[in-house]
Amino acid sequence: MCYNTNNNVNTFEEDIMELKNFQELIAKVQNNDSKKRVVVAAAHDEHTLEAVFRARQDKLVEPVLVGDKIKIIEILKHLQLEFNVDNIINTNSDTEAAEKAVELINESKADFIMKGKLQTADLLKAVVNKEKGLRTGKVMSHVAILEIPAYHKLLSITDGGMMMYPNAEEKKQIIENVVDVFLSMGYECPKVAVLAAVETVNPKMQETVDADILKNMNASGEIKNCIVEGPISVDLTLNKESAKIKGYSSPVTGEADILIAPNITTGNIMSKAILELAHGKMAGMIVGAKVPIVLTSRGATSEEKYLSLVLSASAAKKLNSI
Repeated sequence: MCYNTNNNVNTFEEDIMELKNFQELIAKVQNNDSKKRVVVAAAHDEHTLEAVFRARQDKLVEPVLVGDKIKIIEILKHLQLEFNVDNIINTNSDTEAAEKAVELINESKADFIMKGKLQTADLLKAVVNKEKGLRTGKVMSHVAILEIPAYHKLLSITDGGMMMYPNAEEKKQIIENVVDVFLSMGYECPKVAVLAAVETVNPKMQETVDADILKNMNASGEIKNCIVEGPISVDLTLNKESAKIKGYSSPVTGEADILIAPNITTGNIMSKAILELAHGKMAGMIVGAKVPIVLTSRGATSEEKYLSLVLSASAAKKLNSI
């Protein structure tokens, strides 16, 4: 059984699998027998194509390019990248590119989506379309995975990019989304910290109330395949010695795999602060739809886009080609 009981008495299976860095994740995806197919919506973007073809060269993905065919060919020539241009799917607008990408997923001709040179709203509008979209009934949330020099393994922060002010039920689904990602990476029982400023439940601090609800859901088996701890402050989450000094006993302290932010602002600031001040590396994607969606910000580096492709290829289930 993999759950956290009340009163800090924990029953769980020791998770013998964890990834220390992105290189280990890359190797894991490369060892997969079948490469995932990524459909790039509005692929006429140089940085996006650089990342996609780096992932292709590393035998991680096979690209399906959708967008302005003339511009895509020009960029491929400029980057000296070889690709059968007859396989490029031409579209006349961003809206059409987004709709075509979603259509290809529904036809099982691609395994996940990457945003190219189009507005996020245009892509998500096609994704959430009630008739032709990719909704599953779950909350859609953003998962960031970070490699941090000061931490001994990959660490996830969610949700810093999609859900603004999630309530307890929505946070439950956010946890389920990110736990599914970790299970796809080979983890058996990821450790989840529901963050707050304090470790005690305070009715005036909603995040502490939510954390207590989520921990009890985990203890009762309603939230499965992970250990949920909270409310817990970030210093006790990441530093076992700090937890020991404060008398806080939990298998999550110093060993957390996943941090649940109380709101989008906290998650976003924390992720970006780690990138800028702690020299971290990040991969990110939207989960909760039928397939993962690589949806990096306009300021994302080519490396971040590449690592996000790696992460999504790991999380994507292989769809049968028609």
